[in-house]
Amino acid sequence: MLEIKNLHASVGDDKPILKGLDLSVPAGEVHAIMGPNGSGKSTLSYVLTGRDGYVVTDGTVMYDGEDVAELTPDARAAKGLFLSFQYPVEIPGVPTLTFMKEALNAQRRARDEAEMSAPDFMKHVREKAKLLNISSDMLKRPLNVGFSGGEKKRLEILQAAVLEPRFLILDETDSGLDIDALKVVSDGVNALRSPTRGMLVITHYQRLLDHIAPDVVHVMSAGKIVASGGPELARELEAEGYDKYVRAA
Repeated sequence: MLEIKNLHASVGDDKPILKGLDLSVPAGEVHAIMGPNGSGKSTLSYVLTGRDGYVVTDGTVMYDGEDVAELTPDARAAKGLFLSFQYPVEIPGVPTLTFMKEALNAQRRARDEAEMSAPDFMKHVREKAKLLNISSDMLKRPLNVGFSGGEKKRLEILQAAVLEPRFLILDETDSGLDIDALKVVSDGVNALRSPTRGMLVITHYQRLLDHIAPDVVHVMSAGKIVASGGPELARELEAEGYDKYVRAA
């Protein structure tokens, strides 16, 4: 589903971050990326989703057999790429429900699908919100304004549940979550698992992976993947840190 080969990318024109990264995530699998600060994890998520200012200088990013490196962020989103932000942005004046309805129908229009009516949308979003303990009051508020860290992360997963993307990139979804919120968010992520959907989970901590149980764990350092393994690799990193992988990179 996602096939990355020899990916080099810079912030602007003069700061290389990704330096020959290779990664393959098949449909139906959840892969986790762990690594020290500054290794390029968030840069990878931005490059995959087309954030402005992040430039691919070499290599390919194939998604469903198509090179998406030249597509705009909205075109990538319409094809099913979704990024859950590490730091969700507050947008005063934009109601949460309005934002999600417009996003959903914009993607449906881009795929030449019929827009979802207001009654159908409300039924759809309420079903998804119930799974994440998101109240109707939260949905009426401006997007992320005044929300706690846990509420913002739950709302990110709700957006994914509503949009039903084919590939999710979760950038440190566990940061800022207490134990209860972590369980709720993890349950929401697990509910999105599907044989036709892939996921890339970026995290620093084993505790999230205890709940999500990824198929493969990758270690990232110095802008590339330097090791891959099963869940036991995450437990090793939790116990021993990244030092030997940093030195090897």
